[in-house]
Amino acid sequence: MPCLLLAAGRGERMRPLTDTTPKPLLQIQGKSLLQWHIEALVAANARRIVINHAWLGEQIELALGDGAKWGAQIQYSSEETALETAGGIRKALALLNPEPYFLVINGDVFCPGFPIAAFTSRFQAQLSNGNKLLAYLALVLNPPQHPDGDFYLHGEQVNDKPRDADFEERKLTFSGIGIYHQSLFADLKLGEAVKLAPLLRSAMAKNQVFGEKYAGPWHDVGTPQRLYELNQSYDPK
Repeated sequence: MPCLLLAAGRGERMRPLTDTTPKPLLQIQGKSLLQWHIEALVAANARRIVINHAWLGEQIELALGDGAKWGAQIQYSSEETALETAGGIRKALALLNPEPYFLVINGDVFCPGFPIAAFTSRFQAQLSNGNKLLAYLALVLNPPQHPDGDFYLHGEQVNDKPRDADFEERKLTFSGIGIYHQSLFADLKLGEAVKLAPLLRSAMAKNQVFGEKYAGPWHDVGTPQRLYELNQSYDPK
């Protein structure tokens, strides 16, 4: 299964660091966020990788090249201006050439140890059970900066509405890690900036979004302070 690493964002909240460096090239313990993802993908035998970029994208290509040094095969989907998540995915589909599913990971999250192989295996099990999936998402506990969460997890189905109005449920946060069917993006105009959330909510209304809760290390590296704290506290050993 090919993987798209999303790396086109401007990283406004990370300024001034991102004035001269694209956010996904910022480092934790001497390795860029993108390198952490690439090494994890290769370890899971997911070697075909596409990276989209816009802001300072030439730095990403210079830093990572064709991926051979990690045993990966990297291609790049260049965007003149960032096309939002769904628009970026739509543009990268030609390079991904999925059959018909593909993995997507936000380039600015730090999730060392995320079980990519097990995640894709559980997704395949859903297909084997006859479920028709347009998306399979990894959800995490709500971080302090996003206390209200994004979606509900009802068993293995993901929804944006609670199961029962009389039963208080807590939303979980979308991790930025998901597996998608290419048809989810089929109606999008190439080169148009489109957000992902409305597409997911439309698929949720048809019970075509499944997922799981991930309780391991996961961080949205959204501010210089969070980046600093991770560099101070994370022990790669």
